Amino acid sequence: MRSRSVRVPIFLTALALSGLACNFAYGLIEDATGVSLGSEDTAESPGLDLGEGLAPDFEAPSRPEGDAESITPGTSTDQTIPPEIREEMEQIETEVVLLRGLQPTGPVERGLLSGAELRQYVLDDFLIDYTQEEARDDALVLALFGLLEADYDLFNLYLDLYSENIAGFYDDEIRQMFVVQDSQFGGPERLTYAHEYAHALQDQTYSLEEGLGFSDEACEADSERCAALQALLEGDATLLEERWLLTYASDADFQQLLDFYDSFSSPTYESAPEFLKEDFLFPYTTGYDFVERFFLDGGWAAVDTLYADPPVSTEQILHPRRYPSDVPIRLVVPDVLESLGPEWREMDRDVLGEWFTLLTLKGFLPEQQAQTAAEGWGGDYYIALHDDSKGQGVLVLATAWDTVRDAHEFYSAFRDYGGVRFGERTLSSTTRSIWEAFGEWNSIEIIGDQTLWILAPDSEIGEAVRDALDFPARPED
Repeated sequence: MRSRSVRVPIFLTALALSGLACNFAYGLIEDATGVSLGSEDTAESPGLDLGEGLAPDFEAPSRPEGDAESITPGTSTDQTIPPEIREEMEQIETEVVLLRGLQPTGPVERGLLSGAELRQYVLDDFLIDYTQEEARDDALVLALFGLLEADYDLFNLYLDLYSENIAGFYDDEIRQMFVVQDSQFGGPERLTYAHEYAHALQDQTYSLEEGLGFSDEACEADSERCAALQALLEGDATLLEERWLLTYASDADFQQLLDFYDSFSSPTYESAPEFLKEDFLFPYTTGYDFVERFFLDGGWAAVDTLYADPPVSTEQILHPRRYPSDVPIRLVVPDVLESLGPEWREMDRDVLGEWFTLLTLKGFLPEQQAQTAAEGWGGDYYIALHDDSKGQGVLVLATAWDTVRDAHEFYSAFRDYGGVRFGERTLSSTTRSIWEAFGEWNSIEIIGDQTLWILAPDSEIGEAVRDALDFPARPED
């Protein structure tokens, strides 16, 4: 499902971190001065105490002065950036090295882009392997899960979203930092630069592609692992950004942040479906919570150990206590295409994971019920097929749960989900329920610690698919 398996470029902090950094800024100024700033609503937003959340024995490094040769990251050869901005960038890089403790192996090249060039860059580099046809298929798959309308324009949403309100970014494929020329280099840009330079240090230290396997190809093959890796990377950089704000941000930075966020708007993001907004923020917010858990126990050294054995599922990100021992069960994915006619094609097969299971349920259930039902996820596979001639789709989702009780909790919640989405059940028992409405046939069944959901145009197709399945699903050897 490309809404997640499209590897979101690790540059989108100006938008993704707006609310988080805004709370930091308001909270820190209010704590430091005792004066509440901004609108009434903003003044009530939760703030950080200057000592809250710091790791044991944490001491903030003093602002470095002069050229500390042992930590100076190196000077970019790009001379198109004004000297005063280059000097600020290099100062921030030195501060980030001091805070994060990762030593650079060399300079990071920098470049300037206008807003128009940024949009073209997104098209030419980040979306070049993602066609409009693939985007249409992704919308069809998400529609089967009840998350989107089938004709939703995902491609242009990504294009608009990835080129909206961006101050700068790090391109991990060419290992270069970019600054958007239309922006001034004030508080928001300085904060963004600290975050993005943290990504550059991650890349130089751990090698995102070769060392961690964080590439388009790897994410296409295993989007669940990719989502967990991205949460680690963004959670690390977001925590670093918070520390930089606590330690080095100036009064002018704070005021510029407040002014920026008071007037901040992101119409593309605000108009996006709710699940997409949540999925977009997941690596920054939930990833932050995951990384902070280890940071509070052992500082940055504990965070560094995560890269030796990276998380492999969104379940581990959502529940840090399950890292690293609770690894997903890999299920054998059957070939069901032969059970249908030649007009059918397979659009996608992948792992849904706990996070997207939760998002799917939340579309039709109260959040607490959805969380209880999704927790206990152990592994899954889904297959999505489509008949283009008739505009019909088939969805198969087989899920292995940690316990039989977890499976029954999901089964019970899905019956409520089906009641909201599909209407009254035409078959209802303790092990299987079926709905036939709105030109769809849906079946949910439970055997032991596994559940199986099939969505099809009618019972004939649905039962043919069911007969082609090996259920309960077999774990991979």
